[in-house]
Amino acid sequence: MLSDKIPSRIARLEELAYNFWWSWHREARDLFKMFDYTLWRSTSHNPVQMLLEVSSERLEELAADPLFLRQYDAVLMALDTDLKNGHLWFPTKYPNLTERPVAYFSAEFGLHQSLPIYSGGLGVLAGDHCKEASDIGLPLVAVGFLYEMGYFRQCLTADGWQEAVYPRFNPEEAAIREVRDEAGKSVFIPVEVGDRAVHLQIWHAQAGRTPFYLMDADNDMNAPWDRELTARLYGGDQEMRIQQEIVLGIGGMRTLRALGVAPAVFHLNEGHSAFLAIEQIRRLMTRRGLDLAQACTTAHARNIFTTHTPVPAGNDAFDRDHVREYLRPHAEEMGIDVDELVGLGLMDPADPREQFGMTVLALRLARFANGVSELHGAVARDMWQFLWPDSETHEVPIEHVTNGVHLSTWIADEMDPLYRKHLADEPASLPRDVFWAEHERRRGHLVQMVRERLIRQGRREGASAEYKASVAHALDPHALTIGFARRFAPYKRATLMLRDPGRLARILGAAGRPVQIIIAGKAHPRNEPGKELMKHVWEMSRRPEFQGRLVLVEGYDIDLARHLVQGCDVWLNTPRRPMEASGTSGMKAAANGALNLSVLDGWWCEGYEENNGWAIGTGKDHDDPERQDAEDAESFYSLLEEQIAPLFYERDDGLPGEWVRRMIEAVEAVIPQFSTARMVDEYADRFYVPCATEDGPDGAGDQSSSPGTMSRSS
Repeated sequence: MLSDKIPSRIARLEELAYNFWWSWHREARDLFKMFDYTLWRSTSHNPVQMLLEVSSERLEELAADPLFLRQYDAVLMALDTDLKNGHLWFPTKYPNLTERPVAYFSAEFGLHQSLPIYSGGLGVLAGDHCKEASDIGLPLVAVGFLYEMGYFRQCLTADGWQEAVYPRFNPEEAAIREVRDEAGKSVFIPVEVGDRAVHLQIWHAQAGRTPFYLMDADNDMNAPWDRELTARLYGGDQEMRIQQEIVLGIGGMRTLRALGVAPAVFHLNEGHSAFLAIEQIRRLMTRRGLDLAQACTTAHARNIFTTHTPVPAGNDAFDRDHVREYLRPHAEEMGIDVDELVGLGLMDPADPREQFGMTVLALRLARFANGVSELHGAVARDMWQFLWPDSETHEVPIEHVTNGVHLSTWIADEMDPLYRKHLADEPASLPRDVFWAEHERRRGHLVQMVRERLIRQGRREGASAEYKASVAHALDPHALTIGFARRFAPYKRATLMLRDPGRLARILGAAGRPVQIIIAGKAHPRNEPGKELMKHVWEMSRRPEFQGRLVLVEGYDIDLARHLVQGCDVWLNTPRRPMEASGTSGMKAAANGALNLSVLDGWWCEGYEENNGWAIGTGKDHDDPERQDAEDAESFYSLLEEQIAPLFYERDDGLPGEWVRRMIEAVEAVIPQFSTARMVDEYADRFYVPCATEDGPDGAGDQSSSPGTMSRSS
């Protein structure tokens, strides 16, 4: 027990370590760095693992260190103030809506790299959403999975091929705990998956005020094949995926009920959790005596659905016969034909070729639905208009809430005090020389981190001694640095920049105006075209004309993402318009002063103002992808060669004055408009509050339940 190891004077270190609140509060992170900086780095910034590994002697030293104690007391006071402060936006504006939470369901959550239950943007957005809910006092409870093997750890082979490695996650070394009942026993929730029951152990994590309940099938009560249900994020075949989504939706609803949590609103973050609506309907029919139509109407009133992608692979669809077998036990309990339930996920039940769509189910049973940028809202209305055949496209009830980023998580520690001091001024008065000097330091940190990763990467892949020596000096900490980090999906066009290798090489190696590009990202383990694109990038990066100037870094995670968005000068995004729903990495980069160089897609259609970055291409959609690629590549090269590089290297007493002015414009534009503060406020005002205040029975079916019947500690 950690409590037996930690001296009483600093006993609340354990409490702090088990609340991810520390991850977005600089003073708390500084406290753990004072604790043991070497251990902080070797544990990938994981305070729980630090407490497990640190010696008792070191803890005794800290308990007697006046400097550490002063910082400790200040951090704990800030934590208490933050968690108990009643003067927050949501309870101040809606004092009568604080008792029953929003239930936020997501297949992944990106809180911190020490809890590897995320794959990319969707999960990081979910984590940011939950942190912001804590910051504004919005009552919210998050429901998801504890993946023992996470998404995957990416390794590149000696020939540039991506390999997926699945190290088993050790819950004891992360900031999570088993949920136990009043007798101290672990809580298990049964859920029917086809003809059998799967027993889910429940884990608890905390991020500020926001609790997370994570389901885990890896226990002795389940058969070996069922223990794999929560092993990997987005792993397995279609059969595994449908089983996971039944567990997420139906199992998640039953978890909340068992814990005594009675949500007022249910927010489905993407369609993976849409089966929760089936559980709502079952409860309403079996406990309230409603018929199917009444139950659907009642459940519909409490649900919100956010769709995140127009890409077909991101909208899960399953063979209707498979779905029929999994929903049959639920239909029998409701006393209806199973095809009535299956029909909720179909447009035309008479068409035997149509698959059961999770997005269709979610749209049909959600009172509010939204895309994640203005353009994506329009794309989604056009994409799903067939569900409302009597409506014009502009009348389709899919709105948009443009994504935002949690600024306290993503803004560099060095920049945060500058912003707090100077951006509140009227007019804003960020000192250009100080701002640039801090940015230069961040770029230097990024270059050093990438070098260290490339050295480890070369050592592991068995690269030549010459190559390993060269990467120790790869990149220039003073050169114009472009970042490109995202999933290696073909529509993201990671190789667009390589369309004319000779021209790119001339731009990167221009005398007196060097440019360098850092590339990172993962391809889904089953996405062979994505892995081929990555291999092509890797091969190009090893060519002599690109070596040290174009690098591909393996192991993309939140830590690398943070360094990239905080240290790059330019953030590159080249999706095939209009396939990029949002693209929050560009917001994070802009919040740190990077200038976006992006296709006018997703959020950049709203964020681009000509003085805060550059637009690739014409901003029009093409029917001919090859023509679009050619035009966008030409635009990219021309902008980089004729505008971006010259502007960056235009110096007056060592300061690129016009460049820094644009950096400040980018910061001032993104912070108010593209933060989760604006985003979550918008969800609350437009969706959560109307759902929570409408008269009528609760979609969960248990309005009388009271919270707090379970313990959160092990």
